[in-house]
Amino acid sequence: KVQLVESGGGSVQAGGSLRLSCTASGFTFDDSGMGWYRQAPEKECELVSTISSDGSTYYANSVKGRFTISQDNAKNTIYLQMNDLEPGDTAIYYCAAGPNFVGSSRLYLGLVTYWGQGTQVTVSS
Repeated sequence: KVQLVESGGGSVQAGGSLRLSCTASGFTFDDSGMGWYRQAPEKECELVSTISSDGSTYYANSVKGRFTISQDNAKNTIYLQMNDLEPGDTAIYYCAAGPNFVGSSRLYLGLVTYWGQGTQVTVSS
C-alpha cells in the first residue's frame, strides 16, 4: 500500500519557521520525483518545490530563498524547511510523488501519482 505521511505543520507568526516532513512507503522512493504543493482557500493548487532522485531541485519564485527542500533516502523522507514565513504562505501543504525527472524539470501537477493527506500551515501577521 502506498503511503505519504506528512507532519510538521502548525501555526506561526510572520517571520517564523516550520519544517515539514513526508515519509513514503509502498513504492521505490529512490526512483521517484518528490515535491510539495499547497492550496490556499479559493486559490488553485500551487507547486512549491520539487526534488529529483539525484537531488535536482525546483522552487516557485514566491518561496525561493526562504524554503529549502531536501531528502533522506535512507529514511524515504523528504523535508521542506520554511523560513521567514509570510501570511501568504498560509495553505494546506501536500506531499506529492511521481516519475523521476532530471535537470531543470520538475514534478508537474499532471504527473503526480501519489498524494499525502495534507498538513495545515497558518502564518499570522
